[in-house]
Amino acid sequence: MKDREQIEALYREYWQCMIRKDAEGLRAMLTEDYYLLHMTCVRQSAEVFLRGLMDGTFNYYSADHDSIDVRIDGDQAVMIGKSRVLAAVYGGGRHTWRLQGDFTLRKENGVWKLASSRASTY
Repeated sequence: MKDREQIEALYREYWQCMIRKDAEGLRAMLTEDYYLLHMTCVRQSAEVFLRGLMDGTFNYYSADHDSIDVRIDGDQAVMIGKSRVLAAVYGGGRHTWRLQGDFTLRKENGVWKLASSRASTY
């Protein structure tokens, strides 16, 4: 599988892990220094974000992907994924969000991993 295909598959699997609340699956795809920048501008480490996923602060039910744009430069890449996500967060009701994730990635030991992500809407 080519690098671009691996990265696109990683994005799809990221959402499947979020929906299944698969913290171990997510940890496996994140670099040690991964962080998430929420659309509220709150920056969270992987562990803080995963804790919120597991305790029900963040609940994801489905994700339909509109586009996945990938640019690769050696062992570094950027990806912009746009997905319509059914979610309930921070105690709110279910709502479909048009979420954009701007990701940076690094290839570590031949495997692409997510190094950071910034969430916004589109």
